[in-house]
Amino acid sequence: MSSILTNNSAMAALQTLKSIHASLEQVTSEVSSGKRVNQAKDNPAIWAVSKVISTDISAFKTISDNLGFGLATVGVAANAAQTIVNNLGEIKNKIIAAQSSNVDRAKLQADVVALRENTSSVVRGAQFNGLNLINGVTASTNVLASIDRNGAAVTANNILIPGQNLSVGAYTRRTVFTGSDGVSIGADVAGFALNSGTVATPGTGRLIIQQGTLTNRFAAGDSVSVTIAGKTASYTVMAADIAATSNTNEIVAIGLKIAIESLGVAGLAVDYDYTGNTANLTFKNSNGAGGTDYRVAAQFSNVGAGGLGALAGMDISTAAGATAALSSIETLISTSVSAASSFATTQGKIETQQAFVNSLAGSLKTGIGAMVDTDMEEASARLQALQVQQQLSTQALSISNQQSQSLLSLFR
Repeated sequence: MSSILTNNSAMAALQTLKSIHASLEQVTSEVSSGKRVNQAKDNPAIWAVSKVISTDISAFKTISDNLGFGLATVGVAANAAQTIVNNLGEIKNKIIAAQSSNVDRAKLQADVVALRENTSSVVRGAQFNGLNLINGVTASTNVLASIDRNGAAVTANNILIPGQNLSVGAYTRRTVFTGSDGVSIGADVAGFALNSGTVATPGTGRLIIQQGTLTNRFAAGDSVSVTIAGKTASYTVMAADIAATSNTNEIVAIGLKIAIESLGVAGLAVDYDYTGNTANLTFKNSNGAGGTDYRVAAQFSNVGAGGLGALAGMDISTAAGATAALSSIETLISTSVSAASSFATTQGKIETQQAFVNSLAGSLKTGIGAMVDTDMEEASARLQALQVQQQLSTQALSISNQQSQSLLSLFR
């Protein structure tokens, strides 16, 4: 039955044409953008995955930049350490020459002093963006090496860059200390003795910080650190601490108390009192029976202490001095060589990690491309096929629309 009101063939042709138009729009978008998944509606699952990976790629670019920054920092330290090794080699030559009795030891000593001053200058100047890895101030620093993804959880991994102490100090680092040297630990409870001990549960322990004699007073840059429950708090003496009051140890004790409390050790309370020339920090462990016993260790670090501190007093102007210097120079060379070797090892780690991160970012880009990029050869073939289908559908719709005209011949 033919009808002038309902043209089924025309409606079918129209629906086909609309479908072809939609497909053409999709293919045209893929060709123009280069992506077959350009919006979330194209493929929500693949789009979501690609966006997460894209953010990781951006993060890896930042990580690569950070690694480059860290590499430059270590490079400065490594070059400085190598220069110091060379200087110490020259000093060793002067010392060896001074072993003979028929040489001008005074001139050789002048050369040693010049090389020592140059070494100190190298140590002071070996900083990158304010960070010095060889002056003993920085124990270690971290450089971001990667981000590890486990599902939605992301964690950061770092490469540890150990600092070295190649400074030339006037006196040595104190590892065991008494009251006259600046810091001591009281023995209020059994087992809580000099340098380290345990605060039992419940129990107390006392850290005594004394100003000491005039020759042993705190200097700007000196630091006191306390490790308790595996966490370390420290306070470094500033110039203002010395200028403000003669009771520098009081300032140090209060600063150290604040630092310890910020560690958040459960059950630990720190009390402070000052009597005479003695500042006391009392540790109180409020954990009950069966609770945690806290192991405590304290350390005083002298700003003038350095791995090359023996250079400060080295004097080869006498036969005795030359003999003594010969035995100590090898230790100093060994210290500086070890530092240079440590930096070289760290450089290798950072370079390897940076190469890996760059390679990983490239692999991730390839992976995203496989998911969302347009296959241009396939898209080209589809585009041509759809254009032909569009032409045929248009022709078919035109023919279907002419069927109504043919019905007029029946009424003539």
